Amino acid sequence: MKAYILLMLTALFYAGNLVVGKPVTSEIPPIFLSFIRYIISLLVVLPIGLREFNQHRSLFVKEWKAIIGLSVTGIVLFNIFVYTALQYTSAINAGIMEASTPVFTLLLSIILLKESVQRRQFIGIASSLIGVVLIVTKGSLAIITGLEFNRGDIFMLAAMISWSFYSILIRQHMWKFPAYGVLMALFIVSLVLFTPMLALEWDQIKTISWSPSIIAGVLYLGIFPSLLALIAFNIGVRELGPTRASVFLNLVPVFTLIGAVVFLNEKATWLQIAGTALVISGVWITNKMQSKK
Repeated sequence: MKAYILLMLTALFYAGNLVVGKPVTSEIPPIFLSFIRYIISLLVVLPIGLREFNQHRSLFVKEWKAIIGLSVTGIVLFNIFVYTALQYTSAINAGIMEASTPVFTLLLSIILLKESVQRRQFIGIASSLIGVVLIVTKGSLAIITGLEFNRGDIFMLAAMISWSFYSILIRQHMWKFPAYGVLMALFIVSLVLFTPMLALEWDQIKTISWSPSIIAGVLYLGIFPSLLALIAFNIGVRELGPTRASVFLNLVPVFTLIGAVVFLNEKATWLQIAGTALVISGVWITNKMQSKK
């Protein structure tokens, strides 16, 4: 029961990343928002992470390529793409597309790792991709032929592909490292990578209005989706296994839709609801087949 509760909280925190991130990105540019988010996360994890890092220092030095790969794909590129997307698209669209990540991960695993795939898995992949296409095109052939896609939806697709690469790297490397030590290392490397990029947003950074709601939003993003969600998900994976645990991430678009309607006054369309159903059913079919395998 503890694992189920923690995994539901994980989905809720990730949905909050989109619902809270939407208004925050209207004031704070994506790179700087990502930078301060992970400064907060680093300060929270530092007391435990530093001890684990010192105990396994030689391991981190040996596996430096994996640390950089995980940082670039899962933190730097993913967050820049997500927060840029939220400047142009709705939180509901972002949540639906985020739910398709397991399908993109499977596709990359087939291409890069030569994993075998069964016929019913193709059905799951096709279902999720159709759902994503519906969201990106709004069901309009004119958008497809005219290549007039919403810029935010394209950035969100880029974020999902980046996270899929991160997921593959997690599968290959994350088991080697202590839980909090590796988070500290990833946060530090990511902050080093973010720092020179801040020059691109310097003019926008100088004009930020630090209202209480913006500060509260940044604190939420730095603690809940950045750190607590990862810890809760790791415990859930340990208790239930990765396949059963990942199914709970299907709740992200549901929580995002509810949060966006209640707090952001976004309106959910039938097309978005249909896209959500297709994405979730595709992920469910894919996970079911993976579990049986």
